[in-house]
Amino acid sequence: MPFGKKSPLRRKAAVPALAVVSSLVLALGGCSSGRVAPAGARSDAQGEAGPVDCRKLTCIALTFDAGPGKDTPELLDILREENVPATFFLLGSKHVDRYPDVVRRIAAEGHEVANHTWSHRILTDLEPGEIRQELSRTQEAIERLTGRTPTLMRPPQGRTDDTVSGISRELGLAQVLWSVTAKDYSTTDSALIRQRTLDGAKRDGIILLHDIYDGTVPAVPGIIDELKKRGFTFVTVPQLLAPAKAEPGTVYKP
Repeated sequence: MPFGKKSPLRRKAAVPALAVVSSLVLALGGCSSGRVAPAGARSDAQGEAGPVDCRKLTCIALTFDAGPGKDTPELLDILREENVPATFFLLGSKHVDRYPDVVRRIAAEGHEVANHTWSHRILTDLEPGEIRQELSRTQEAIERLTGRTPTLMRPPQGRTDDTVSGISRELGLAQVLWSVTAKDYSTTDSALIRQRTLDGAKRDGIILLHDIYDGTVPAVPGIIDELKKRGFTFVTVPQLLAPAKAEPGTVYKP
């Protein structure tokens, strides 16, 4: 959901506009060499992975950005019926603050609750104090509702750099990108969203969807059914990394 361009002169605030979309090619600046794949994280870790061991299973993580929204309860019903955990990267303004009961339900039903900033401003366009506010304000709002402080965040548009990574580290937040997106911001065609997702699905994948767009939630049952047929095990992002723990500031991308 790209919007805004980085000023060559300073880190300039961008105007948030979820509907304005350009390419989803990641611009990670100085952090591109610091990405860690889930398999790489696991290979360096010792100990038990827990009830799901992605060193042995073919795992994949469903993630949903920019909610919660009006369709999130329906999505949660689907996930509960299918016994599928997911990771929700939540927006603060007009989402967490508008749907507090849904945030509580996401956490209560065992999904991972994560941070997608307060107002979806592009973090690499902001001053350090603004970056800190975008992240910390959502941290505090989620903690008040769930009693737990998120340990994961997804930078809007996947844009991060050394400054964003440093502030994320200070706030105890690892950064999570993705391996496949259905570009569901650009279509209401649920069949197309399903096909794009399935075409990009692979072991240790992180699927990016949005529970705020009309075509997405209806596509989810078909995505789950087909990936189960292919032998995938659905996990949250922390389960995908286990027995490793997500390290604050680190960028994780399959």
